Amino acid sequence: MSALSLENLAVALGETPVIADISLRVARGEFVSILGPSGCGKSTLFRLLTGAIRPDRGEIRVEDPVAGAAHDTFAFMPQRDALMPWRRIIDNVTLGLEVQGLGREAARTRVRPLFAAFGLEGFEQHYPAQLSGGMRQRAALLRTIVQDRPILLLDEPFGALDALTRAGMQRFIEHRWQEARWTTVLVTHDVHEAVALSDRIYVLTRRPARIIANFDVPWPRPRLGSPLPPEADRLEADLLDTLLTQTGDPS
Repeated sequence: MSALSLENLAVALGETPVIADISLRVARGEFVSILGPSGCGKSTLFRLLTGAIRPDRGEIRVEDPVAGAAHDTFAFMPQRDALMPWRRIIDNVTLGLEVQGLGREAARTRVRPLFAAFGLEGFEQHYPAQLSGGMRQRAALLRTIVQDRPILLLDEPFGALDALTRAGMQRFIEHRWQEARWTTVLVTHDVHEAVALSDRIYVLTRRPARIIANFDVPWPRPRLGSPLPPEADRLEADLLDTLLTQTGDPS
């Protein structure tokens, strides 16, 4: 059963068509990535899912048993950590729970046991400026998943990190996903990241976006830090070739 399905979705922002026709499905517990050239509408797709904007055409369906309004179905992690600099890390992590109406102490009680698993134990009382970029991203991820939503949306969450920190965060989320099996949709422009983390990958055209390709990623996990078969290199090459046809690359 699909946890999420989009049917013939289309939207324009002002006079600009951004998404022309997108249909896709995400199964419960599946990790799906969406690749596309810059500016093609990947982040707009997440705005549609979270209810920030409404489609001009098409339907978004969240299937039982996770059906609900957008605000209680999706947990969203944006491109940057968006931590509030005046709040300590524990209070940044509990922010979503407090917005839901949970009291501050009850929210702290819920999140404290998770700090060790996210590599943040001992940093609960620090401020964001006192943490490394990778630690801030782990705090942002913890803030997102602790809301206990059925579907996790990740909008290029590691794009602003340096290469070494990014690789560490990719391994971290792979490990945590294997434990929790969140239904996850990742927007990324990183072909290797998509292959390393995903069960399936959708590739979008230039704006207005359509789905141009859909690839299965069949190899067992963990993939990061382990040798992958030669087929994985071929898949990355196919994905890159598909993307380059959309960017006008002269090669």
